[in-house]
Amino acid sequence: MTGQTELLTRRAQLLGPSYRVFYDEPVHLVRGEGVWLWDADGKRYLDMYNNVPCVGHCHPRVVAALTAAAGTLNTHTRYLHEGVLDLAERLLGTMPAELGHVMFTCTGSEANDLAIRVAKAATGGTGIIVTANAYHGVTELIAGMSPSLGVGVPAGPGVYVVPAPVAGGKDVGERFADGVRAALAHMFEDEIKPAALLVDTLFSSDGMVCDPPGFLAPAVAAVRAAGGVFIADEVQPGFGRTGVMWGFSRHGLVPDLVTMGKPMGNGHPIAAMAARPAVLENFGKQARYFNTFGGNTVSTAVARAVLEVIASEGLLENAATQGAYLLAGVRSLGSTRFGNTRGAGLYLGVDMIDANGAPDAAAAKRVVNGLRGRGVLIGAAGPHASSLKIRPPLPIDRAAADFFLSALADTLAELG
Repeated sequence: MTGQTELLTRRAQLLGPSYRVFYDEPVHLVRGEGVWLWDADGKRYLDMYNNVPCVGHCHPRVVAALTAAAGTLNTHTRYLHEGVLDLAERLLGTMPAELGHVMFTCTGSEANDLAIRVAKAATGGTGIIVTANAYHGVTELIAGMSPSLGVGVPAGPGVYVVPAPVAGGKDVGERFADGVRAALAHMFEDEIKPAALLVDTLFSSDGMVCDPPGFLAPAVAAVRAAGGVFIADEVQPGFGRTGVMWGFSRHGLVPDLVTMGKPMGNGHPIAAMAARPAVLENFGKQARYFNTFGGNTVSTAVARAVLEVIASEGLLENAATQGAYLLAGVRSLGSTRFGNTRGAGLYLGVDMIDANGAPDAAAAKRVVNGLRGRGVLIGAAGPHASSLKIRPPLPIDRAAADFFLSALADTLAELG
């Protein structure tokens, strides 16, 4: 048995049938540094997919903070400690002043679960609006608000699914708002009071929709007018991904609740929910909240280091600059297999189309696997799995960007 075959066999035996691997030929990774990963045979890969290690794989400053904290104290928030308060202050300092409280969890799924509970307590409603291919997490509650998990995971009670905004479409904001208004009307027909609109502000799993900035505003206004709140899921758009700290700011909006995870600890499990104090008030009166590892002393030290690296290394500016370079470079390839090509900072979406302009999932899969063979890792997303998903760590430099563009050009030439 080859090493890879043996690992796949062990995975199937030990982890069961629900786990998946990327790529037709899975990658066996053993080490990471910056924007690069290495497999067991020593082959180097450029990571253009993984938004989790946002400041780069194994960043020495983050590793040092983790090591020092783990060797000193690891305990929870029912003891007094400055670390969680320092993180809360720094995190809220990156957000609009209206967002005054933050609560810590371990995962983005938990943060979204908490936000839904808070929204229901604040509004007295139970109706939740999500988009048609959204992903917000894996708890039972949030899985029912994540249509991208498939037909085996049906929408939960009170969940109304609306069409996602269309990348490159006309009147993006008004069309999306029309779908939200229709869902609100349906709620009232069902005698269900609205609680929240929950969206990833880049619509990542819906295929990445970022333009024009501000298009979310009409939908948010409609939900608020109906008595609901706006929850911005910033797990993928946040922490500088778009060239600004938070994806919601591109829309000129201040959410009622903001959730975040994954990149917050550069892969270490820490997540959070930020809130307007008035929105959190009823929940605080009705329920105590405790999460044993949410906000623990080690995780908060790691998250503080991530914020410090983003600021000290100019990673917001780098995301904007290198993202613009990558987007221009992809467009300059002029491929007839590309449909709408878009980007916001270091998050690019490229629709693969066939000769008739229809979504082409097979072509997207060939590009993803062709790049893997050339030492570049990306993914695909969207309702047809036909949109290339490109999200390198924030420290990517010009040389790595050129490596990607060259590999993409070669892959497209092979695609024909």
